[in-house]
Amino acid sequence: MVIGFITLLVYLPALSNSFVWDDVYYVTENPPIRSLDSNFFKWAFFDFHAANWHPLTWISHAIDFALWELTPRGHHLTNIILHALCTVLVFLVAVKLFCVYALRMKEHGQSEIIDSKSALTVAGITALLFGLHPLHVESAAWVAERKDLLCAVFYLLSVYSYLDLAGAREIQKGQRVKFFFQAVYLRTFVFFALALLSKPMAVTLPLVLLILDWHPARRIYSTKTFWSACAEKLPFFILSGLSTIITMEAQKAGGALQTSEFAPLAMRLLVAAKAVIAYAVKMIWPFNLIPFYPYPRAISAVSALEYAAAIAGIIGITLLCIVAAKKVSSRFLLAAWAYYIVTLIPVLGIVQVGEQAMADRYTYLPSFGPFFIIGMVSWRISERVSRNWSRAGTGQAAAAICALTIFICLAVLTIRQIGVWKDSISLWNYVIEKEPEKVPLAYYNRGTVYGSEGLYDKAIEDLNMAIALRPDYYEAYSNRGIVYTKIGLMDRAMESLNSAVSLYPESAEARTNRGLVFFMTGNRERALEDYNAAIAADKNYALAYYNRGKLYAHAGRNKDAVSDFLKSCELGYENGCKSIGQLLDGRTAEH
Repeated sequence: MVIGFITLLVYLPALSNSFVWDDVYYVTENPPIRSLDSNFFKWAFFDFHAANWHPLTWISHAIDFALWELTPRGHHLTNIILHALCTVLVFLVAVKLFCVYALRMKEHGQSEIIDSKSALTVAGITALLFGLHPLHVESAAWVAERKDLLCAVFYLLSVYSYLDLAGAREIQKGQRVKFFFQAVYLRTFVFFALALLSKPMAVTLPLVLLILDWHPARRIYSTKTFWSACAEKLPFFILSGLSTIITMEAQKAGGALQTSEFAPLAMRLLVAAKAVIAYAVKMIWPFNLIPFYPYPRAISAVSALEYAAAIAGIIGITLLCIVAAKKVSSRFLLAAWAYYIVTLIPVLGIVQVGEQAMADRYTYLPSFGPFFIIGMVSWRISERVSRNWSRAGTGQAAAAICALTIFICLAVLTIRQIGVWKDSISLWNYVIEKEPEKVPLAYYNRGTVYGSEGLYDKAIEDLNMAIALRPDYYEAYSNRGIVYTKIGLMDRAMESLNSAVSLYPESAEARTNRGLVFFMTGNRERALEDYNAAIAADKNYALAYYNRGKLYAHAGRNKDAVSDFLKSCELGYENGCKSIGQLLDGRTAEH
């Protein structure tokens, strides 16, 4: 498809991007994905790594590692191919929507409002908006967001498959005896399951299928037909419920769920309402896109007006869509708006995960609704302009030039946004530039990168800023302690690490880092205490085993040292593997 190829070309600059942010947890420092064996599949399906449960996403990362190892280009290539595939699927789903609609209009003896050529035009506009819009850069150009792309592929395939089912004449006539055993139904269900295995955001699909039953399939037109349609979706609802339970457990295990102390329910609802409108605005005016939108800590007079305007906007748009739905030809407005709201529900923060108020990546699937509306409205405007233009053909030419200009502008904005994700320094410089005093995470992450690159003064400056903005930021204290260690300021290192452990005693990282300082200053007993505490807090923290192994080796406890080095090696820490050989070689030389 030409649209998919255009999308692929626009995203080619992403091939020169590096790994950033959560790519550490998903790829670069994620040992289980380095081998496609039985242990990996057991881990993928039964572990809650990175506070998530999405086995199919882990499998895709493991396949990429088998092909490319830690070469970023290969991982980014997979992402942009998947995004191009999603763009093609958006086009096909849009075309299928028109096919089902046309079939229903004919069955009811009504004329079509749109011919096949115009339907292809609307589908093309929708797909190009989906493929080229800069809001989708976060999902397509960030390796860790592979889950968005995989989920969308199977979600759209499930919707496409269901439209075949909803459009079938025998289903319209109520012949549902073998409904659950039809190949199309089973195919739809399997695609849905694969979407859930990629990202739990797919839990909304049963509700979306009900929306499609109302329009364009026109299978829901009374209370009886509504409950009948719900009964058909029962297996989908059950699977959604199971996925929701597993996801909640994964997020609890990873400490990602925020309590009411972070934000009370009333605040979450206000932030959710504002996000609904903000996303829609960004789809129309895609500027000032930020990789991290900080959560508001208080409601000022100005923000109160913004929240009130957002609530009024949601109510107003909904009422307008309901009024418009009285005309069959305008039901698409309410269906698309309902799809948009429904698909956003899991990521609106009513159950808050993380510290962001919103994220561009959350619009990946929901954007189909607004983009479809834009496609329909654009077509209707162009049709009127063409009919009323004085000179034949001039109106169509003007519409085409206008559309081409808009898509070129979107492509340019997308390429610029891809550059934001080029590397970690570029990413966090951009966030800090946009929100200089609201995102301590940005200073923390940039400081961590500076520390790894040996720019210790800059690292300390950023970590100090992160702590100033968030005094309970134990990770910043811990990393600052390590930086102080590297430049030999052991007293400051110990002071910073004591603060980290005091703020969060269960932090395996802080305990391990402080243990290292104890070891370096000769207090091996306290070092051992911290290493033991770190391992008790996280039995899969490889560095704790490695550091304890070094302590045992220095104490002459070679058997214990080998055991710890072996464990760290099994967890993917290469220095642990090397230390086993070095220790055994040393023992051989002694004998």
